[in-house]
Amino acid sequence: MCANPKAAEMTAAPGSVVLASCMRNEGLFIVEWLAYHSLLGFSDILIFTNNCTDGSDLLLDRLQVLGWVTHIRHSPPPGVAPQIAAMGLAFRHPAVIRAEWMLHIDADEFLNVTAGDGSVQALLQATGEADVIAIAWNLFGSAGLTRWDGGAVLASFTRGQGAPMRRTIDHKSLFRPSRFTSAIDHMPKTPKAPPAVAKNTQGVVISAESLDHPKRSRFKVPFGHVTFANASIHHYAVKSLDVFLMKNDRGDGMGLTHAKYRIGSQFHSRYDRNEVEDRSILCRWPAVEARMAEMLADPEVRRLNDACLGAFRARRDVVLTPDRIAAWTAPPESPDHDPAGLDPD
Repeated sequence: MCANPKAAEMTAAPGSVVLASCMRNEGLFIVEWLAYHSLLGFSDILIFTNNCTDGSDLLLDRLQVLGWVTHIRHSPPPGVAPQIAAMGLAFRHPAVIRAEWMLHIDADEFLNVTAGDGSVQALLQATGEADVIAIAWNLFGSAGLTRWDGGAVLASFTRGQGAPMRRTIDHKSLFRPSRFTSAIDHMPKTPKAPPAVAKNTQGVVISAESLDHPKRSRFKVPFGHVTFANASIHHYAVKSLDVFLMKNDRGDGMGLTHAKYRIGSQFHSRYDRNEVEDRSILCRWPAVEARMAEMLADPEVRRLNDACLGAFRARRDVVLTPDRIAAWTAPPESPDHDPAGLDPD
């Protein structure tokens, strides 16, 4: 079922759940992402930004004034990945300290809860007692779209993998922050009182071994325990071709240097999944549209939102020259080229 829009009221309460996200130059997608997640029952939504050049930070400042979000600017120390630095700040933030649970996801990820009333609380009730709930990625592809000139992510990209695949297994974590000392992009780290209990979204206990390894980002989950039951993270890692290529210009949130944001790369082929039509998340769409309209009714929010889209277009026209696109296309003989998306990683 879909979430009740009345669950949107973000008031702290016992058993509260905080949503945290790290963003840089995601301004053209912020209003939709925030409107959607404001309907799922989170007590607070924290967005950490660093070094934005598209006006994302200004848009978030205004949304914070209106009470929709808590916006934290930060400058990661040299050698520290933005997401790691932001999680350090998150663990010290009052909203996280008083919360029972926290979910950390990116701007291209949307939590889709199918248990109960579709709220994050319904997911917790379905899984039972645990320290970490591993929520599987459900990958959505480009649907053949090459150019982004505005619109809605959820309504534009409705083709995805449909079911778990061995070559696309990964998770994000809903976890109790009070039980851990830190977190990376995919999971919390170093349980304060081990052993920690980890479960999948069906409530099946899975290995928590990765939580004790500082750099390990994947749970050791048998394929039979990888599930979309009760919830999944709809991951729109590719979107349109131009948005995908512009990730090279934005940079990686974990501070990594690699060639994955290339047309035809293993990453691109593996994540551009268009096997089936999946519109399940759109059962919330009328409520999301209404919430977006509520946010955009503020003239300053609308102006700043439009400015972010304009900044993306202007930067895209500078960066994505024919020569640059050719340079960011993996040649067929490259080890990184995987047109069938079959790399077993």
